[in-house]
Amino acid sequence: MRFLYEDESFSFEALRAAGFANDGGADLGEILTTLRKVGEGDEEAWLREWKRTAQRVHAIGTGALAAGHRVSAREALLRASNYYRTAEFYRRDDPAHDPEVKALSALSRETFATAAGLLDHPVEAVRIPYQDTTLPGYLFLVDDSGLPRPTVVFTSGFDSTLEEAYFVIGAAALRRGYHVLAYDGPGQGAVLREQGLTFRPDWEAVVTPVVDYALTRPEIAPERIALFGYSLGGYLTARAAAHEHRLAALVLDDGLYDYHDAHTRVMPPFLRDWVQSGRDDLADPVLSLMMQVSTQLRWALCNGVWTFGAASASEYIRRTAAYTLEGVAPLIACPTLVLDAEDDQFFRGEAQRVAAALTCPHTLITLPESEGAGEHCHMGAMARFQQITFDWLDTTLARPLTSSQLEGRD
Repeated sequence: MRFLYEDESFSFEALRAAGFANDGGADLGEILTTLRKVGEGDEEAWLREWKRTAQRVHAIGTGALAAGHRVSAREALLRASNYYRTAEFYRRDDPAHDPEVKALSALSRETFATAAGLLDHPVEAVRIPYQDTTLPGYLFLVDDSGLPRPTVVFTSGFDSTLEEAYFVIGAAALRRGYHVLAYDGPGQGAVLREQGLTFRPDWEAVVTPVVDYALTRPEIAPERIALFGYSLGGYLTARAAAHEHRLAALVLDDGLYDYHDAHTRVMPPFLRDWVQSGRDDLADPVLSLMMQVSTQLRWALCNGVWTFGAASASEYIRRTAAYTLEGVAPLIACPTLVLDAEDDQFFRGEAQRVAAALTCPHTLITLPESEGAGEHCHMGAMARFQQITFDWLDTTLARPLTSSQLEGRD
């Protein structure tokens, strides 16, 4: 499915930005007027025009807030946050030292933080203890009653942020009576940009402190915590759930069995051999040539080098080898929903591999292109994806806990 562009990456990211309109993250007219000035694959124009739109909408929100128009301010600032995030997406030549990346990312966080304080539901910015530091997060609450409710713990992916959680699942959860605890982990959002922490494959080391924190909150029902993984988070949360047994449910959006295979199976054999044998002197020049003709590959490899703390594209690909559910998936005990996108451009076939490896109660659902839901993480079909996810969670969390889940709470 193409949206406004033939360039596969531009099409997907435009659809992603537009799709968040479902819960206030975009306005279609703003999307169209921004992108009509951005040509195929023109990354500089992408940044310039999205930044211009974000600044304009940000100003609208600031003005509305100063005038006491709370709802208008909230709506504009939510959109500005999404637009700032989108603006810096392709700026990946040296993101760790790029002032534009730092500034736009900070503005995305700042506008969202202001908007969050204007939501009709209580929202609390939290710091979750993690090793010798803390992870930033938001606790979105249905109300201020203090009554314990089922809670979704949101884990983002390869390039997403905790602020994005609101548009992906947060607003939909609140409408259905679920709290949401969202956080940035190593390699993600502010933790990557402000603390310099990069991805790690043993994500249970991240999720267990998050669950520990969740259990200190009286608003969170301890026996009704569902872990949700978004994009690469579909691997990260599955790995974590194999070792963290205080979870009542797991949702993988989408299922990802082997992140390394997702990279290497599309390579010609000679290039795969050079990468795996450490012949970076041969592999990196070939990868560089391929990156010149593919927006998607260029972005993915540059983002991977940054978020994985690698020195080169080849090293990044080798580091992904640790991100596999082989021998791990059978350890997951809680009921699991494995989502699949019919036309997933990144992880095609991976959800089926996850489902085949699970021994816990599980459901595999493929969302089709014919419903507009066939793109990776069902971009452009947020309402349909949310319906399926929460209908499954409603049913699953209504069931009595299994003996293995009860044992995990001892």
